[in-house]
Amino acid sequence: MMLKKMRFLIPFLVFVLILGCSEGINKEELNQLNGYWEIEKVTLPDGSVKEYSANTNVDFIYLEDLKGYRKKMSPNLQGSYKTTNDLEDFTILEKNGEFWMHYETELTQWSEKLMTLQKTSFSVVNEDGITYNYTRFEPISIPK
Repeated sequence: MMLKKMRFLIPFLVFVLILGCSEGINKEELNQLNGYWEIEKVTLPDGSVKEYSANTNVDFIYLEDLKGYRKKMSPNLQGSYKTTNDLEDFTILEKNGEFWMHYETELTQWSEKLMTLQKTSFSVVNEDGITYNYTRFEPISIPK
């Protein structure tokens, strides 16, 4: 009797495990990229990690209809931002169920694969195997 129950239970558990481990990104979720982001950590292909506890610059990402740009911003204590002249246009391309951010500037072009995407964090891996983890930037406000 127990063996019969196990025969049905094991395939069910395997299915649940596979379903629970998939963290695919849906096209509808891509708009979560909009906003201000700061690098939390960078992981190199050899496994070494560089943690960022404080950032003087944040990235502003704007995305609409799979086209957008990334711009470097310097936040200040008054809650506003100083904008740099760095602007990187990108297009999101879907390849085999994965989303790639393809950048083009006057000097070069490159792609980053979107690995994870949530409201408060995302990660990408570039063509060199370097993984960048971002967290949503929360400005520091000092009461007057």
